[in-house]
Amino acid sequence: MQHSDPLHLTRTVLERVANTPDPRFRLLMTTLVTKLHEFIREVDLTPEEWMAAIEFLTATGQTCTDKRQEFILLSDTLGASMQVVMLAQARASASVPEGVAATPATEATVQGPYYWEGAPERELGSNIAEGVRGEPAYYHGRVTDTAGRPLAGVLLDIWSGDGEGVYDMQVAGQNEMLARARLRTDAQGRYAFWSIRPSYYPIPMDGPVGRMVQGFGQHPNRPGHIHFKVSAPGHVDITTHIFVANSPYIESDVVFGVRDSLIVEFQPHAPGRAPDGREMKAPFWTAEYDFRLAPARA
Repeated sequence: MQHSDPLHLTRTVLERVANTPDPRFRLLMTTLVTKLHEFIREVDLTPEEWMAAIEFLTATGQTCTDKRQEFILLSDTLGASMQVVMLAQARASASVPEGVAATPATEATVQGPYYWEGAPERELGSNIAEGVRGEPAYYHGRVTDTAGRPLAGVLLDIWSGDGEGVYDMQVAGQNEMLARARLRTDAQGRYAFWSIRPSYYPIPMDGPVGRMVQGFGQHPNRPGHIHFKVSAPGHVDITTHIFVANSPYIESDVVFGVRDSLIVEFQPHAPGRAPDGREMKAPFWTAEYDFRLAPARA
């Protein structure tokens, strides 16, 4: 079939997509084709530029391994991950019953490319970063619902890099999980553990996403943070971070993941007795943060 103009081509493609049986898939593809064709026309895309884009996506896929997810990094650095996270959290949260005082649920943020499923279960108060370089930090707080009621048995899946921002997955030959654990809150919804005070770090810059970020003229850094997945039956699971207040790049996270409500002041302490009674021979930090989970929609 001959197409007399670009708009006629777009209409022809959309007519074929219109036969898609699944309504959600039909909506997704109709919108994708419409916006993609609009983009191509708006920027007057050349064949050379389109081939460069195809080669970029091909290289992104070829860079992925079982411990490196370049497509997640691409999604993160374009702000797409945060868009999806924000919409998903709003969609999943049920409205609070009338007459019940409530505070907003803890805000979610990006998962990032370094999540490793199956972290070991540890007791509350454990040091989850034994043998990991970095300044020791004691984390504690509570998990409640949005009405302030403590939630017992909540699962916290926790991970971070070391004191220089290097994750276990990035170290060649490192097959043992480091600075990762799963903990459960006690009957009063409390959690506590030792780890390290996280440092800012650059995302991997040796692949296609790194070249794209360099092309933006953007720095490659994330501010210091520690990751949490927090989940409990009947509530909306969240994937989030605690960010170190005043960390370098806190105002310009390369993956757009910082939310003001997640920034925490880490308090410095001289050697001595820690809040859990442990005698610390070196200086350490404490960080207190309370997580709030929203009720899930029925």
